[in-house]
Amino acid sequence: MFNFFETQVGLRYVRARRRNHFISFISMTSMLGVVLGVMALITVLSVMNGFEKELKERILGMASHATVMASDNSLNNWQPIAEEIYHHPDVEGVAPFFHAEGMLVNDKLVNGTIIRGVLPEEEPKVAVVTEKMIVGDFNELKSGEFNIVLGKELARTLGVGLTDKVTLIAPQANVTPAGILPRLKRFTLVGIFEVGMHEFDSGLALIHMDDAMKLFRKTSPSGLRLKTDDILEAPRISREIVQQIPGNYWVIDWTQRHANFFRALKTEKTVMFVILMLIVAVAAFNIISTLVMMVSDKQSDIAVLRTLGASPASILKIFMIQGTIIGLVGIGLGVIGGVWLASNVETIVPAIESFFNIKFLSPDVYYISDLPSDMHWNDVITISIIAFILCLLATIYPALRAAKTHPAEALRYE
Repeated sequence: MFNFFETQVGLRYVRARRRNHFISFISMTSMLGVVLGVMALITVLSVMNGFEKELKERILGMASHATVMASDNSLNNWQPIAEEIYHHPDVEGVAPFFHAEGMLVNDKLVNGTIIRGVLPEEEPKVAVVTEKMIVGDFNELKSGEFNIVLGKELARTLGVGLTDKVTLIAPQANVTPAGILPRLKRFTLVGIFEVGMHEFDSGLALIHMDDAMKLFRKTSPSGLRLKTDDILEAPRISREIVQQIPGNYWVIDWTQRHANFFRALKTEKTVMFVILMLIVAVAAFNIISTLVMMVSDKQSDIAVLRTLGASPASILKIFMIQGTIIGLVGIGLGVIGGVWLASNVETIVPAIESFFNIKFLSPDVYYISDLPSDMHWNDVITISIIAFILCLLATIYPALRAAKTHPAEALRYE
């Protein structure tokens, strides 16, 4: 595309000392704009990827990767089905569960909650609740003892601590000689967990599955919770499991259950990418200004090159090379700075907070109080390519203007 002559002249123009120092200033400003734009894009997208990864881990630490349920909402004989699902090479864990809604009461404090009946020996295969216990022991959920484990925020709302009693009221009612009375049972709090997600910490109660079925008058679990070896492959694995197990069952994966939430995250990331890319676009406009002034400053040089036999196409390529090099240097420095900052943001931010004695994300307000970072090289490559295209496009108009220079007109007043 560029021959040796054009490349040499273009490089020389980049290195040459400017007669007009203002042009040098604008050139440096353009390069600095590209550096800051690329660096900001890489850093911000890495932090957003980190938040998305952290949220996925926290949500899917308690929610299942996929859920198998019977068409009639009954799994009377769940063990053979679980064994059949285990045969799938991508399934790491299977555990039964019972799902219901109820109301927890302590004195005058009342809170609606999701009731999940679990088997303590099976639940760790699909959830991280045992690792998130801050008080008590998850294994104290024993059949027939009517013990309960609550999220941290839910326990605080009810004002209860370890060994305290709470009353669980079920939606079903008992018909007695005194009339219709709600079904209720006293439970003993044996543990409190904290996963860092408000949805679970403030609205989930765990009890033994046998106690749940007894209270809600059911004879079988609601379904099976699955854990896969790759959460991104959960939709494919779910479809294969439906075809694998005999009977009339349906499977829902996490991308369907939390679709709106993760779609909102993706949309936010896309919008942020577009907004920050405008920084690079502004820097590209500065490259236009730099080259336009450079063309005006080099009118006599262009005329001499034309009289020596340089074609308009060669002049165009010379100035395109000059602008492209400014962009490439800016992109290169921006990538180096962005990768370094994205890789060290988890160290830099705490250091700044410690030095100024401030907290950017207060743990009293935000469940994720640190700035996580997860840099993806495909994001870095995409940013670099788009920034390069913008810088290349910015060189076209000034280069065309230089190519249209008439030697006689340029040399008339020299």
